Amino acid sequence: MDRKSARQDPNETDYGHDASVLVIGLGRFGSSLAATLDGLGRDVLAVERDPELIRAWTGRIPLVEADASNPDALDQLGARDFPIAVVGVGTSLEASVLITGNLVDIGTPLIWAKAISAEHGRILQRIGAHHVVYPEHDAGARVAHLVSGRMLDFIELEDGFTIVKMRPPKETHGFTVGEADIKRKYGVTVIGVKEPGQPFEYATAETRIDAGDTLILSGDTVLLEKFAARP
Repeated sequence: MDRKSARQDPNETDYGHDASVLVIGLGRFGSSLAATLDGLGRDVLAVERDPELIRAWTGRIPLVEADASNPDALDQLGARDFPIAVVGVGTSLEASVLITGNLVDIGTPLIWAKAISAEHGRILQRIGAHHVVYPEHDAGARVAHLVSGRMLDFIELEDGFTIVKMRPPKETHGFTVGEADIKRKYGVTVIGVKEPGQPFEYATAETRIDAGDTLILSGDTVLLEKFAARP
């Protein structure tokens, strides 16, 4: 049986919120990820080989100093016990590929890996990473949408489907969702209308939209951009 077929399909396993996570690399991406997981109460262990980064994060998150590109080092730190691993190393293509390959070899059920280019991402996928993320590219694309209109937040999921948070255009002020007829006119769906200082509530046709409100909408990215560009 070859290496790929011997590994468990991650789609067949439901990893709950208590699944332990191994984070390799404490650069900006890895350290932010590890600190957030730790703050959420997740069982997380960070792995870093740079002594300066180790000193910077000692006492702040659970960590160990080791070179994860060495298979023996992964064995010694108990990497096989982690159902989820994240490879946050991106600046060194060789190290990123070696670490990901080592995780594949030990049968890590779910591997996330950071890539800094499309070519890097394709290599990681070919050697067995289940998910490849492009933090710099994704952040740049997101900010581009935010600076170009009245959007407050922008999350593109897949196949052009997006969820945005934005200020309402003037033409909707003082009208209910039904009266504004946003779905028919612009092809986007109002999920919720949040008043300042009030909790989020799902929108109905009777929900009123005021100038100070925040709209949460979903739909095609292009259509949402057009709606957000309305005065």
